[in-house]
Amino acid sequence: MGSEWKETEVDGANRRTMPFRIYDGSNESKKAPVVLYFGGGAFLDKGRDEESPIARAFANSGAVVIEADYAGPSENVFPKALEFAFAALRCLSAKRKVYGGRRSLLLVAGEEAGGNVAAGVALKARDQMPNEIDGQILLSPLIDPLMATVSFREAQETGMRDRWTEGWSHYLGSGGGYCHPYAAPSHCSRLSGVAPALILTSQDDPLRDEAADYAARLTAAGVKVRKRVLPACQGWTQIYDAEATAGCVPPAELRTEFENFVEGLENRTFCF
Repeated sequence: MGSEWKETEVDGANRRTMPFRIYDGSNESKKAPVVLYFGGGAFLDKGRDEESPIARAFANSGAVVIEADYAGPSENVFPKALEFAFAALRCLSAKRKVYGGRRSLLLVAGEEAGGNVAAGVALKARDQMPNEIDGQILLSPLIDPLMATVSFREAQETGMRDRWTEGWSHYLGSGGGYCHPYAAPSHCSRLSGVAPALILTSQDDPLRDEAADYAARLTAAGVKVRKRVLPACQGWTQIYDAEATAGCVPPAELRTEFENFVEGLENRTFCF
């Protein structure tokens, strides 16, 4: 079943509207996880017309996924983009029972630039809505504006280096966002207390080093982290070939990792 963008008013963003798209795989279960999902796009693209294969994979695992187009109304600029994304979380938190149930987990998730936004939202939620979200899922997150890791050198080969450089410049602008932990989570000096994390990358991902470093720093801060490096050429994230990815089915590993993460959170076993 397809899903369409719908405008919803959100509090905390000057009561402006934001497009949302709902992927419902819950079969009306009152325990279904509720996932607030932010798409990628290198801080340059707005919400795309086609469905996100990642959001659809989560829904096919039994979750209710709400994809928020934070980029459209915010023009993809910090802190406005983060404020819209956080307003979406507040809205969803207030309506958790509408989409799931009283016992539903509330998760934030994102890929690439959306992974940055999800990480920033998780940090802000720790500071302003403690214990409100149950977990964060970061897929190949774009979180280090220095772009100096060894794996990032591969971005030139994939044709993404110039695009990411332009995206960071656009997102951070001249407002000092480079120094703000919500804008550059990899440089956040205080990570303790943030929600447990599932961090996914792949063997041929130029962003894998910053993802691994963030996972290690979260772990050192006492945060429960499940990090997985998928085999190369999985096609599960749009950063390599957006057109091809839009029509592909995410690998079984993505659903499995999501389901294992949710099970660990629900049972508080934390076998990470």
